[in-house]
Amino acid sequence: MGHLIDLPKSRTAIDVDNNFEPEYITVRGRAKLLKEIQGDAKKAGEVLLASDNDREGEAIAWHLRNAISAKTAKVPIKRIVFNEITPSAIKEAVSNPTDIDDAKVNAQKARRVLDRLVGYNLSPLLWKKVKNGLSAGRVQSVALRLICEREKEVESFIPEEYWTLEADFRVGKSTFTAQLVSWLGAKPELKKEEDVKAIIKKLTGSDCTVIDVRETEKSVKPKPPFTTSQLQQAAANRLGFTSKKTMQIAQQLYEGVNIGSESAGEVSRVGLITYMRTDSVRVSQTALDEVRGWIKEKYRKDLPPEAVEYAVGKKAQDAHEAIRPTYIHYTPDSVKEFLSRDQQRLYAIIWERFVSSQMKNARTKTLSVDIGAGEQNEAVFRISGTKLVDKGFYRVIKLLGTKEEKGETLPKLAKDDKVVSEKFYPEQHFTQGPARYTDASIVKTLEEKGIGRPSTYAPIISVLLDRYYVTRSNKQLVPTLLGKMICDMLVEYFPHVIDSGFTADMENRLDEVEENRVSWPEMIRDFYSPFKERVDEVGKTLESFKGSLDEETEYVCEKCGKKMIKKLGRFGFFLACAGFPECRNTKSIPLAKCPRPGCGGDIVARKTKGRGKEFYGCTNYPECDFISHFKPIAQNCPKCGQFMVEKYDKKNGPHKACINPECDYLHSSEEEGDGGDA
Repeated sequence: MGHLIDLPKSRTAIDVDNNFEPEYITVRGRAKLLKEIQGDAKKAGEVLLASDNDREGEAIAWHLRNAISAKTAKVPIKRIVFNEITPSAIKEAVSNPTDIDDAKVNAQKARRVLDRLVGYNLSPLLWKKVKNGLSAGRVQSVALRLICEREKEVESFIPEEYWTLEADFRVGKSTFTAQLVSWLGAKPELKKEEDVKAIIKKLTGSDCTVIDVRETEKSVKPKPPFTTSQLQQAAANRLGFTSKKTMQIAQQLYEGVNIGSESAGEVSRVGLITYMRTDSVRVSQTALDEVRGWIKEKYRKDLPPEAVEYAVGKKAQDAHEAIRPTYIHYTPDSVKEFLSRDQQRLYAIIWERFVSSQMKNARTKTLSVDIGAGEQNEAVFRISGTKLVDKGFYRVIKLLGTKEEKGETLPKLAKDDKVVSEKFYPEQHFTQGPARYTDASIVKTLEEKGIGRPSTYAPIISVLLDRYYVTRSNKQLVPTLLGKMICDMLVEYFPHVIDSGFTADMENRLDEVEENRVSWPEMIRDFYSPFKERVDEVGKTLESFKGSLDEETEYVCEKCGKKMIKKLGRFGFFLACAGFPECRNTKSIPLAKCPRPGCGGDIVARKTKGRGKEFYGCTNYPECDFISHFKPIAQNCPKCGQFMVEKYDKKNGPHKACINPECDYLHSSEEEGDGGDA
């Protein structure tokens, strides 16, 4: 149920003159529940508080203890903690109750106060100077800055053309394809088609010989069991889950699912995984004994003589074990019928990762063959194939499989073998710019920079999306105009506050509070005094941007004839009639001119009915039915003058291309563009 008692939303509620003491209230809508708990506690002989074993959970337990004690001081109240919801773990916790960890509560209190002071001081500044309803957060603003800085790199990147050359070779009845890796003793630099054609011309009909065959063996180590960030990254890359979805499903697996047959009356609720907010790869001895016993029974040859140990990261708090299955014998297949598809897939990668982490290394063999072609082997083509010679830990891996596991076979070739070149395949490419952040890569970056903690990675992304500072496009995080504006202002006037190094340092200070090494009011005071001075100074000196973004356009309101004004709304720029409030006409901003001959319409953003998927269509619809699923960009094609779009496909990722299907400028021949669907 989350917090029952928290800070009010309507005001700052921090007494900055009295050691930053927070003013707590019962969360709206939770009073009835709190009353029920207090009523039950009066009738009880003892109260055990069993909220999550982390800072937030400790704070929830602390608030509950205070609320219960206020109504009935007689009942003894104890805290119990566990990392998995299984009978043995719960019995163990109940047998060993403890007191509430005040240092942990203080760390949560410090984080809450810090975030409240930053958010409730910066947000009014944004309302006053930019636009009502905006907000800024301490950690989210740093993440926004990372996303905006990456976007600048993406926008400024200019693709360069280059070519690669592959060739089909035949030896006996076998054929194989190899790639040109060397030309005239150096790495080939093929800038244009003519460069490749010249090489093909020289090599056509020339003798080809195997000039080198190399075989190398490699030992592949299994990966450690999952931490929160690693789970979010793997679920994003393998299953296409957002960080938020990953944590929601992990919560369900942790809290428990019903397993067994209802008709036979054998249903039991089982917590399938351990606590899912952790930055440690540590595993309990009991779990190690269980998994080693299971491996010994199923894959005796792949059991190492000793349990495999993994180093815990320097920045890890190591409060919880790694994420692992609670019972190894519940294999992904054995529980499949009791789980939803998403639950089963997430459970499968957790199970696979944990079991494989305690198995022997796999061994691969890579065969590389170099083929010389032309006079004195001026061209060298290479083909490589890797195959598993000892599966090792890969025996339990299905969803987390890799290229090494799948392997590929090459024809048998020996040095000095003659081969015949059959066909050449020149291929045009364009250099790829920096990739936008995805859920997986932003979580990885936040973790590497020490920003946020396991419990905050998913909420950071959610907040940026909810505020419409960032949108998701093809699983990439793209800053909106609003997001860029907020970021630019914060970087200019509060560079210290939204600096990744400073934010990481604050996380370390919070850890020190939890370790009882720093007094939390002192830590807040060090930050707050200079911060508040800066807020007050900026509030007095910064010019208001309000209305400065409003821009008169050449567009005329078709309802009243007045000019249309370009305005910034929550979802980006739009056109509104200058006659507001008498005339409330609004419409989308034209992004480009319709490419259909003689149409003269504008291309604007539209949404489909139902799921509301965005596409781009002509304003002269239904007379003109031109649509594009790719967003026009502020750049016309230098070859044909039609507008450019940003395209996305799995092979090339995001790339710019001309909308004209007959123009070859940065255009993939595989993409359709004729008729009404470009």
